[in-house]
Amino acid sequence: MASGLRFDLPTIDDETRPFWDGCSQGMLRIKRCLACRKVFHYPRPFCPTCWSDDVEWFTASGRGTVYTYSIVHVNDLPPWAERVPYIAAIVELEEGPRIMTNVIECAFDDVRCGLPVEVSFKEHADELFIPVFKPATS
Repeated sequence: MASGLRFDLPTIDDETRPFWDGCSQGMLRIKRCLACRKVFHYPRPFCPTCWSDDVEWFTASGRGTVYTYSIVHVNDLPPWAERVPYIAAIVELEEGPRIMTNVIECAFDDVRCGLPVEVSFKEHADELFIPVFKPATS
């Protein structure tokens, strides 16, 4: 691969570093606007609702529900081919935003829209932790 980059790893920059640092510490950090109070994800330096740059990071509850999902049986792109089958999902966080993720520790027959889930963190590479979700225990 050119210049040693791995396309299956995120590019961590100054704007997203607090998110990834939080993941490595077991915290799901997202942003909220102090002007209009909307909560949003993915991280960006301004509010996507009112365009204010008066935004802050906070630690989300880590709870949500499966908004939609797909059980992936075929994915020819490396490195995903060796990871099939898996549950790709969009989880609606308790705070409102939706996050693209995987659902783990869940039988394919048990996953459904509306399933209560909670965040977990899976080590993907040296000191890089990815937020994934599993069925809620309470």
